[in-house]
Amino acid sequence: MKRVRGTIDGQAVVDLLIDRGLIQAIEPADPGKLCDAGSAQSHLSAGLIDIQINGYGGVDWNADNLTFEALERATRQIWRTGVVAFFPTVVTAAPDQIEERLAALARALEASSVISRSVPGFHLEGPFISPQDGPRGAHPAAHVRAPDWSLFDRWQRASGGRIRIVTLAPELPGAIDFIERASSQGLIVAIGHTAAEPQQISDAIRAGARLSTHLGNGTHTLMRRHPNHLWEQLASDDLWASFIVDGHHLPPATLKCFLRCKTIARSVLITDAIAAAGLPPGRYRFNDLDVDLNESRRVSLSGTPYLAGSALEMHEAVGNLVRFAEVSLVESLAMAGSNPALLLECENAGRLEPGKRANLIVAHWHGQEQRLRIEATMIDGEIVFESDQVKGIHEQ
Repeated sequence: MKRVRGTIDGQAVVDLLIDRGLIQAIEPADPGKLCDAGSAQSHLSAGLIDIQINGYGGVDWNADNLTFEALERATRQIWRTGVVAFFPTVVTAAPDQIEERLAALARALEASSVISRSVPGFHLEGPFISPQDGPRGAHPAAHVRAPDWSLFDRWQRASGGRIRIVTLAPELPGAIDFIERASSQGLIVAIGHTAAEPQQISDAIRAGARLSTHLGNGTHTLMRRHPNHLWEQLASDDLWASFIVDGHHLPPATLKCFLRCKTIARSVLITDAIAAAGLPPGRYRFNDLDVDLNESRRVSLSGTPYLAGSALEMHEAVGNLVRFAEVSLVESLAMAGSNPALLLECENAGRLEPGKRANLIVAHWHGQEQRLRIEATMIDGEIVFESDQVKGIHEQ
């Protein structure tokens, strides 16, 4: 039986009793008993979930030479950020490349229990997106195409049925039929990288689209004030929205307004991190693109002002959201943990309750700096990451 101590939602200090991978009980903290993790000053929360991440620590999921050893190494590094589950995101490329990249990810899951315990599925972002400059973002124009179910089915078979999220532009020919078919099979269809008219957004929602991918990004630099596809997505109570809160993708005022439209309950934090995340500033080449990571952690296509993903880490996003949008730590942690679990319909995860899986983080909140530090990450009751500071205390 493991004992983890801290506060949940800022309430009284409690001890979580964990056995066989599950939370067995939550009791008032007993100072007379030693803990395996946490203290009276720690915050306990559901483990963080990143539904859109392209790479980490120099490992690019979209590389042609991805190995399970590299993905396993990156997975262990991602645990340091408090993320217990993430969705490797495969982006626009030639059809054969997409197939092989999905197959390589599937092979990695089958080869490594480290990866399989943290990767519940894949996110396909493209190639069914707008070909227009601006909405297309950093995706290569040569490989953008209209939705094709037979092609998607081929990719899904290569992935072993693991594609769970698909981001597409609903204005493309055949998109509405694709959304209906994908939704009927339990996939989460997300609207993103789009130049759609408002009616096309409404049609996509009626067809089953449930999410807006990195809302406010992957769009035109300039567009008409109204109507436009942003207002239509913001106004819909049937659409969730994901946000990249790194200080570069959305100005704080824009983020605050977007959150007030979507509400905390329908919002999810993502990193959209590329392989430069966790690396020092410099120029890197990933997925056949040269990118620059500057001192402020902004990632751009080399020689241009255009964003190319992020170098954001999820625990940083939690602190940034509190600072930029004036939400509480509890609300920010929900957007990174329990909300994506609810969106994904993970009934046994996302909440700290008896009977739920012991997938959680132990963290310290630096209130003055509004920064979250991960002390420990636990998956199925096993501590998979423990900070050096906490290790030092246990070794004394």
